[in-house]
Amino acid sequence: MKARYRYRFYPTDQQGQSLAQLFGCVRVAWNDALAFCKQSVSVAGERTRSTKLPGYNKLSAMLTQAKKTDERKWMSDVSSVPLQQSLRHLDVAYKNFFNSRNGKRKGGKVGVPRFKKKTNSQSAEFTKAGFSVKDGGVYLAKIGAIKPIWSRELPSEPSSVTVIKDCANRYFLSFVVEVEPIHIDAKNQSIGIDLGLKTFAFMSNGETAKSPNYSPLDRRLRRKQRQLARQVKGSNRWEITRIQIAKLHNQITDTRKDFLHKLSTKIVNDNQVIILEDLNVSGMVKNRRLSRVISLQGWREFRNLCEAKSEKLNRDFRTVNRWEPTSQVCSECGFKWGKVDLSIRSILCLNCDTEHDRDGNAAKNIEQVGMGNRHDSKRTQRNCKTISVAESVEASRITAPSGR
Repeated sequence: MKARYRYRFYPTDQQGQSLAQLFGCVRVAWNDALAFCKQSVSVAGERTRSTKLPGYNKLSAMLTQAKKTDERKWMSDVSSVPLQQSLRHLDVAYKNFFNSRNGKRKGGKVGVPRFKKKTNSQSAEFTKAGFSVKDGGVYLAKIGAIKPIWSRELPSEPSSVTVIKDCANRYFLSFVVEVEPIHIDAKNQSIGIDLGLKTFAFMSNGETAKSPNYSPLDRRLRRKQRQLARQVKGSNRWEITRIQIAKLHNQITDTRKDFLHKLSTKIVNDNQVIILEDLNVSGMVKNRRLSRVISLQGWREFRNLCEAKSEKLNRDFRTVNRWEPTSQVCSECGFKWGKVDLSIRSILCLNCDTEHDRDGNAAKNIEQVGMGNRHDSKRTQRNCKTISVAESVEASRITAPSGR
């Protein structure tokens, strides 16, 4: 399986200028090709009602001809590998868009490719022909040797490397490598996890994990965003505030990633079967009162991390249907008490007199349903049984009402 290894580096002034030129050329190559595609689609739509796009070969030939003109001859000063890769990415982006629109692609809807901006995150991808790793450094074509901070060793020879500059002017190298699955004996057979807001994860074994407090950073972020809205766009103060906002976003993202990585690693290492509830996060964030808090938690990112690490460690990752009434059923006796308001955090079962924590009970039900110990809670919790033939004492209950 493939994995990405990311390292930060600090370029010299000369390398910073060369990288800025490279990012600009990649951005121009993408925007020129995208404009040509949009023009081709509009012309074809008017004449033949067809959405056929120029493929990678035609875009590559167009880029080669553009380098020979006076307007784009400066694009020859950088390596051609990242420029060709940007055209390949555009071709894949259009294919994903049309496949998503036609229903041939699973997952959420994919939007049409958009033009790249100078103020957004910049990236350039090098294949094997454009880079090499040797003597503790990474040599990039027409850039030079870059020395990243090797926080861990690469497990295998990388097939490609992407140079990234984020909105806060931080530089990273992202390698694509092949990783072999690892077998580590698990301590526990299974675990069910219920995700929440105040307590990020409540597990079926009784353990809890509280998410970091993002409130101080979030308040500073909202204040800076209001300040940015009052400033003149493109001015020096506007640019300074924009970078400050990007740094605050990075602090929140890095704090969340650190927490989610540590929690997911611990859970996957200790349990053979990991069971989560399939939450409708995209629908939940439409609640204007909770959308910001839910977005800060990173539920979907946590699920993706658990799924990827489960594949790496030969674990079994499962999800429970989002319509399963995990909060409406007693995990001890199976008695169904129905919907309960979110403000009620402790529930006393009237059937077995067991007092449950709301999230802990839901986590146990998630584990039971995921392991197959409880199949369909809506039907198994009935007090009566269905019979094929009515008994003699029940005859009056199935006849027509008397007196009418």
